[in-house]
Order: sequence, then structure tokens, then C-alpha cells
Amino acid sequence: MESTRVKKISIFILTLIGFITTIKLAMIYYDANFNPYALPSFCSVSDLIDCDGVAKTTESQFFGIPLAYWGMFLYSFIFLMLIADKIKNIKIFKFMEVFKNPFEYIASLGIISFAISMILLCVSLFQINKICILCAFTYALNLLIALVALDYKNGGVIKAFKQSILDFLDAIKNRAYLIAFVIVMLIAASGLTYTTITMKFAPQVKSARDFKEFVEAKTNKYAVSGNILGDKNAKVTLITYTDYRCPICFAYNIMVHKVAQELKGVQVIHKNLPLDMECNKYLKQPFHNGSCRMARYSIAAEKQGKLWDVNSLFFEKQPDTEEEIIEIVKNIQGLDINQLKNDANSKEVQDELLKEIDESYSKGINATPSSQIGQDVFIGIKPYSELKKWLLDAGAERK
Repeated sequence: MESTRVKKISIFILTLIGFITTIKLAMIYYDANFNPYALPSFCSVSDLIDCDGVAKTTESQFFGIPLAYWGMFLYSFIFLMLIADKIKNIKIFKFMEVFKNPFEYIASLGIISFAISMILLCVSLFQINKICILCAFTYALNLLIALVALDYKNGGVIKAFKQSILDFLDAIKNRAYLIAFVIVMLIAASGLTYTTITMKFAPQVKSARDFKEFVEAKTNKYAVSGNILGDKNAKVTLITYTDYRCPICFAYNIMVHKVAQELKGVQVIHKNLPLDMECNKYLKQPFHNGSCRMARYSIAAEKQGKLWDVNSLFFEKQPDTEEEIIEIVKNIQGLDINQLKNDANSKEVQDELLKEIDESYSKGINATPSSQIGQDVFIGIKPYSELKKWLLDAGAERK
């Protein structure tokens, strides 16, 4: 009897520590994904040990619910098991009588959660390349709870799982409990379906889904020809600032092409912002070498009405030399290659490029990709759904 009491107290203390830890993890998750003004948490100390970084990944949720919330549910259930024998005699908690061997269930859940935790640890180490030390702490707690709850003299782990299964099968023999179990499962399934579809609690997953089409694309299937992307006499002008060496600009270029085809009343205007010391006087060290050259050829192509023809090609092919540029654009119908080379190396085009760079920095735009609608400037890349909403709010219309 005394050993049972000590076991209960030990499990209670461990579970309380785990519950408090998961509350802190839930707060970190919220700040990382919903609070743009939040300061880094205490457990984000390096590129490897970074709780905030882990919280921002798509792996920090399951069925659209943050893993911290799953942990809170686990510890809440363990608390319930610890008091099952005390409250089962209360009428509204009569159903607790089906939980005949609480320690076996706690041990089983602790072992299962620890096994899942080891999978999550491998994901952190080998996929995310970051570790959440608070998460790792709960992994150890889960194992410790299981070890304390196990009955080593009467079968240990095997008995814990076997007894849990037998008690479950015995409980659902009662028709009332079977119906209650089915109802609870249906409610849970409905809830998980909702969180999985809406991703209300996992904006990072929704964002990743938004970007997937564009990040995984090899070519721009929405590419257009000419100097006009969208409607000629558009109500809304989306100005884009890009660098041909910027990796995410490749995806962004596809996004703006797609949105220009899906909405009416929109025109996309391209501005060059090469982050290359060859032409960008604002840079202090080498960065996107070669992007100035491509920017000059882009401006030169625009003079022949072929801006968007070369635009997507540069993002896709990433030419390193003038010879490679000529090779990839030579098949563009109607493009005069000799004129293109002369224009690209002319003082006029060089001055025009410098002017575009100066104008960008004068607006506080010093990174790519960046966007502007009217006086509203956004530095970075919006998920596609947000980009579309931004344009619709500005006056664009659905086709």
C-alpha cells in the first residue's frame, strides 16, 4: 500500500513537471508562429539548440495540432488515471470504473510516447538539424514515468500492454461504453479532420503548402511573352524587386505569373535589384555574383519587347557568363541578339540599372524578393494565398 502511494506521488510530480513544460512549449510555439514581435525564447541559443526554430517547422505539429498540445493531453490523461479510483464513485464520473489498472495504462502510454519521441528526436537531428531541449526533456520524462509505473515483478512491459488491451476489450463489451467510445472517436476524428484541413493552429504548414507548387517547380508553366504581365490598363500595379541569383525569387517569379493569370485588373511591373557588388554600391561584400550582368540583359531585352521572355529563362537556367546568356536567349523569336548585346553593355542600360537600384534603396527596399502596391511595401515573400488577398484588397478582381 505504501509502495503504491509512493508510486502515485512520484508519477504525479513527474507528470506535473511535464505538464508545466508543455505549457511553456505551447507558449514558445505561439510566439514563434503567431507573434511577430516576440523575442527569442531562452532555449534558442544556437543554430543547433533552437526551440523557436523547431517550433516554426512543419514537423512541430501532428494533424494540425502542435505537439505541445498533444503532450498536455497526455499528462492530463495521466493525472486522470491517478485519481480514477477516487472519483469513480461520483455519479457523473461513473465511467471511470472501466479504468481498473491505471498504472498499466500509464506505463503503456509512457512507453508509446517515448518511442514516438525517439522518432521525433531523429527528425530533429537528421531532417530539421535543430534540437528543442525542452522537447528532449519531456522525452526523458515520458520514459521515467513509464519506468516508475511498471510492475516489474508481474510481467513488466508485456503485462502493461496486455492488461491495457484486455481492459479495453472488457470495457467495450458494455454496450453503453461501446457507444460512448464510438461517439468520442467520431468527435475526435471530426476535430482532427478540421484542424488538418484548416491548419488553424499550424500556419507554418499552411505556408509550406502554399509554397510547395512554386518551390518544387522546375520551369515556369505560367510564363508569358512580351513586356506586359497581366492587364495592360490595370487598376492595381504590383511592383516586384528581384535578383536573378536569389533562390526564392525563382519561386516568387512563378507566383506573380500565376496570380496575374488568375486575377483581372492586375499588372506586374518588374524592377531589378541585383545584390551584386559589380553594380550595387550599397553592398559591403560579394553576394550574388553575376546578377548585375543578367539584370542588364533583362533591361536590354525589355527594349525589344522581350522582358518576360528572358526573365523566366534567367531564373531557370542561371547563366554564369555572357556567352551562356546568349546561348539560352538565342531561340527567342524576334529577338535581335546583336542589338541585345550592344544594349546590355551600353551606358544607357547601365545607368538605367543604377537608377532602379537607387530607387529601391530610397524606398527602404534592400532585399529580394520585395513587393509594392501603391505605398504599401513588403520585403520578403508572401504565401500565395496572402499575395492573392493583398491584390484583391487593393482592388483586383477574380476572373
